[in-house]
Amino acid sequence: MPSSPSSSAQAARVALAVRLTHLRKDAGLTGRELSARCGWHPAKTTRIQKGEALPSDSDIRAWCVACGAEEQAGDLIAASRAVESMYLEWRRLHRNGMRRAQESWTTRHEQTALCRSYVSNAVPGFLQTPAYATALMQSITDFQGTPNDIAVAVAARVARSRFLYEGGHRFVVLIEEWVLRARIGGAEAMRGQLRHLLTVMPLPSVSLGVIPFSAKRIIWPLEGFYVFDDRHASVETLTAEINVTQPREVADYLKAFTGLSKMAVHGDHARTLINAAVDALG
Repeated sequence: MPSSPSSSAQAARVALAVRLTHLRKDAGLTGRELSARCGWHPAKTTRIQKGEALPSDSDIRAWCVACGAEEQAGDLIAASRAVESMYLEWRRLHRNGMRRAQESWTTRHEQTALCRSYVSNAVPGFLQTPAYATALMQSITDFQGTPNDIAVAVAARVARSRFLYEGGHRFVVLIEEWVLRARIGGAEAMRGQLRHLLTVMPLPSVSLGVIPFSAKRIIWPLEGFYVFDDRHASVETLTAEINVTQPREVADYLKAFTGLSKMAVHGDHARTLINAAVDALG
């Protein structure tokens, strides 16, 4: 089963640190000598070599020049950028608001034929109504203290629903029953959201399963994750979006999704649970 979802990102960061350390050693330089050539404090070299700090593009260029290995700078910079894209802090992604992050998800879905989604905390974005999305994104913005561009961000998020109708895309969604009961945006917003789920369930592009409270757990509740065409898993934690591309780890998420699917109910039984959640709103 998946370990910490940041494991692959940390492993990649350490691998980059090892490459840089070997480059220094091959050049016959001590850490202090390299630091002097680069014009920074030796503590920075130590942090980079331990994988505690990710070097910038200019840091890598300076490192390669100091080691007489300018020709390796391009490859190392590409590796560093790949590491950076694996672990993306929400506050950094949302530093100018949430719209751009929503548009990047649109691009992912546009390029994906089969998206598997497991959600344990909120309805997935491509199935959200404007009222539900507004309430959810308002609470996220308030928590993170990032710029408020909620109106345009909600429009970008809700626009992803077009992939449900265009053809060429399939969405297999698993929702913990608790998600149906959490009052995000209040009773009216939740009522509209739940009825929207009932509306999209018959679409040929959608398979919607609900994992009941009463289900015998084969797989314990996990943080929400999305798997795009068996090649890329995106995991959402409180502080970051973690992108997993290592085949072994992607396979673990697919294995978890299969186990979660065995606990879910579909069709009339799922509709019964959704309607019960609607009735509970009063």
